Amino acid sequence: MRTFSAKFLPAALGLLFASATAAAPAVVDCTIQLDVVRSGYDGVHCWVHPRAGIVPQPGRSPAVVMTMQTLWLKGSDVFGPLNDLRTDDLGRTWSPLTEHAATLGQRPEADGVTVGACDFWPKWHAASGKLLGLGHSVRYRNNAVVHERPRETVFSVYDATARTWSAWQPVAMPAEPRFYNAGAGSAQRVDLPDGTLLVPFYFKAKGEADYRTAVMKCAFDGTTVTVREIGGEVRLAGGRGLYEPSLARLGDRFFLCMRNDKTAYVSSSRDGLNFTPPRAWTWDDGTDLGSYNTQQHWVTHGDALFLVYTRRGANNDHVFRHRAPLFMAQVDPDRLVVMRATERILVPEHGARLGNFGVTQISEYETWVTVAEWMQTNRPMLIIPPDNPWGAANRVFDARIRFDLPAPAAR
Repeated sequence: MRTFSAKFLPAALGLLFASATAAAPAVVDCTIQLDVVRSGYDGVHCWVHPRAGIVPQPGRSPAVVMTMQTLWLKGSDVFGPLNDLRTDDLGRTWSPLTEHAATLGQRPEADGVTVGACDFWPKWHAASGKLLGLGHSVRYRNNAVVHERPRETVFSVYDATARTWSAWQPVAMPAEPRFYNAGAGSAQRVDLPDGTLLVPFYFKAKGEADYRTAVMKCAFDGTTVTVREIGGEVRLAGGRGLYEPSLARLGDRFFLCMRNDKTAYVSSSRDGLNFTPPRAWTWDDGTDLGSYNTQQHWVTHGDALFLVYTRRGANNDHVFRHRAPLFMAQVDPDRLVVMRATERILVPEHGARLGNFGVTQISEYETWVTVAEWMQTNRPMLIIPPDNPWGAANRVFDARIRFDLPAPAAR
């Protein structure tokens, strides 16, 4: 042991010190404009899951199509049909909400069960020229989620001319027991230049308590999503495992963030399919980030990587699971830590949670984070009334992140 320590400990300490003191990435600045897309609610239902995708329009700004659905406040995750609204002038004006119950609503099954689509996320698929939305299915009986239930990843395609959506369809998965309950709800995907989809999803076999996460490589021909390959599992025991994953690409690396009941996790990959063991998110000083039991998603710009998240320790103990304010901070991609000095608030808290949100890259220099005030809180109150002391009003926010344009070339 003395021989080992004398020979290897100095080198090990040197590597540890070098890793801890490696130069952090340059801080990338941005401005944030917070807009309210809509506001107000009736105390019975509220709008949730606002997520948007672009539709390029030659010679003008892209159209932005935002989907969302209602939540029945007396229940738990009881969602209505998907609706959408659209802007053709980058958010200055929005169309009225349009319900798509016939194609994106619930369908009857046996034994009094209904199945619908939820946790939907539309994103432009450049190779096919289609706005493709992915989410997953949810099953109800008597206005309650069925506890032990199958789940599927579902998809729908937007018709930009008719402004309609195709009927949601399940993605066919390999016939393996581990995919009994498998879905890509609230999942931020990566599209490769050749049109291949890298879709993070979570799954478990019937009777299992903990979810596992993986990335599936899919093809999309403009009509159907087809699974081609499924990567290695990322696993963790306890806290419902690892679920609600989101994926980002930065250069030749891929980054995966995942939810766990006790803390939030991150992993990285070189091929987008096989990931390093999960590690808990921390600040760059090694202390816990404080995010737990909710989603995180990514923003990328050039060589910079950002995490959007909620956390404890922000004078927010009155907010359900500390899911507001909504923060953004830059990530050190080599150390996989959050750079504390770069943290800023994207959306302030007004007593309602902001944990289920979306990220949309509008252009190379502008990204939107869309989120709604979810009007449920801790029991015994449960439902936040329209007239509440914090000012929550089921606002749908659009936090517009603008990065600096490159300086014009000298003449």
